[in-house]
Amino acid sequence: MMRLSIHTMLGISLAAVLASGPAAAAWEPTRPVEIVVPAGTGGGADQMARTIQGIVTKHQLMKQPLVVVNKAGGAGGEGFLDVKGSAGNPHKLVITLSNLFTTPLGTGIPFSHKDLTPVAMMALDEFILWVNAESPHKTVKDYIAAVKAKPGEFKMGGTGSKQEDQIITVAIEKASGTKFTYIPYRGGGEVAVQLVGKHVDSTVNNPIEAVAQWRGGAVRPLCVFDAKPLPYKDVMADGKSWSDIPTCKSQGLDVEYLMLRGFFTSPKATKDQVEFYVNLLKKVRETPEWQTLMKDGAFNQTLMVGSEYSAWVENEEKRHQALMKDAGFLAAPQ
Repeated sequence: MMRLSIHTMLGISLAAVLASGPAAAAWEPTRPVEIVVPAGTGGGADQMARTIQGIVTKHQLMKQPLVVVNKAGGAGGEGFLDVKGSAGNPHKLVITLSNLFTTPLGTGIPFSHKDLTPVAMMALDEFILWVNAESPHKTVKDYIAAVKAKPGEFKMGGTGSKQEDQIITVAIEKASGTKFTYIPYRGGGEVAVQLVGKHVDSTVNNPIEAVAQWRGGAVRPLCVFDAKPLPYKDVMADGKSWSDIPTCKSQGLDVEYLMLRGFFTSPKATKDQVEFYVNLLKKVRETPEWQTLMKDGAFNQTLMVGSEYSAWVENEEKRHQALMKDAGFLAAPQ
């Protein structure tokens, strides 16, 4: 029977370790990472992307810098097509909103959420019916009665055409028997400015897109398009908190709508690459700056990753297809 000396065995063991090489390091970016915003500056998606950029930089959560790039052309199609065309490049993220669904359905631009790699849902965004602070209409009932009395004369400002703001506007019209003139703008920041300037009579901006104007006494919230009141009780403006805003349904306007704020990356991203960004975004959510954004913007703080997130996106696409069909917004078949 052959016997090996302890020195021989140690030599064999060492040779095996050397042959195996060092353990593979987890993936991380090797150059700057772009966050593509498929919308204009100042809107909810842009504000969230730039907040995340600031958090990652301040807390040194990543070795490489984050760069925010707005690509709003074609109702956001420009941004989505850019990421779709970057297969195998994991140094791109896109922050999503409802135009992930509405733009391909409404324009026929050739992309789908299935062309991208899902990373994480960071939150769901609320919508509020806003009027100018000098408007004589202080309740939903008063405002809807005024719009109904003058069909087509009241202007509703919103982001883009055949997108979430116009979908909500059509839903309001159908639920209340009213008719607005819808005025599209490039982003929620511009929409808020137009309401302050009285160029439109109302908007359905996200909370984060109009909170500065509310604090400044320039706009007034009438109701929130959610099934239940918002949970945030800190005073924001006029001695009121987000939780003081009634639901639209409780005011006789039976319309509900929430919107995705999440991330995708390029096609063909690997599991390690997705995992890096999931972990990065989880660290972002733990910072005080993120919590301030959530409170200021009255966000629903739902987090989803993996198969749960993918399944949610699939269901949301079906919901938007039904909503847009009902509104007459689906693109004609080519």
